[in-house]
Order: sequence, then structure tokens, then C-alpha cells
Amino acid sequence: MSTMRVALPYHLRTLAQVAGEVRLEVGGPVTLGAVLDALESRYPVLRGTIRDPLTLQRRLLVRFFACKEDFSNETPDVKLPEAVANGVEPLLIVGAIAGG
Repeated sequence: MSTMRVALPYHLRTLAQVAGEVRLEVGGPVTLGAVLDALESRYPVLRGTIRDPLTLQRRLLVRFFACKEDFSNETPDVKLPEAVANGVEPLLIVGAIAGG
């Protein structure tokens, strides 16, 4: 079991009623999909806000960053960097900015 950190954007922190970063226990390999599964399991209110509940595809205006790398277009089975898996660095879930 790995204890890791996830930083959520303000609107998702408000929805989940958390302040600051979320700490999650992830069993097995720390993949992007495993982290999102653990996050949605612990905070069911977030289901459907970060990824589509049927296809599990990332919502278009949500981005994922780990150790200054963009993981937004990676597959759910991609392993996250060791620094994220060990809780040294957080996985950042960011609301993309759109408009003109």
C-alpha cells in the first residue's frame, strides 16, 4: 500500500468537502487509473466530475500533472513517478482554463 497525495482544484475540494491535499492509500502499482479509482471510492461525490462514469475517459477540461509532466493524455494504466507514488510530490488534478 502506498500513501500518496492528490491536489484537487478548488471546485472539486468544495464538492468533496476537503481542505488542502487529499491523502490516499493505493494498493498495487500506483497508476493514474488506480489513483482515480481510489479517489472516487473515498469521495463518491467526485464520480463523473474528473472522468466520464461510463467510459472512464478524462473530462476535457481536466488535466493531470505529476513531477512537472503532463499525464493528461496517458492511458489509465500508466505508472506515476516514484516521487508521486511515495507521497513526496502530489498528483495535481487541474481544471483547464478555456475561453477567449
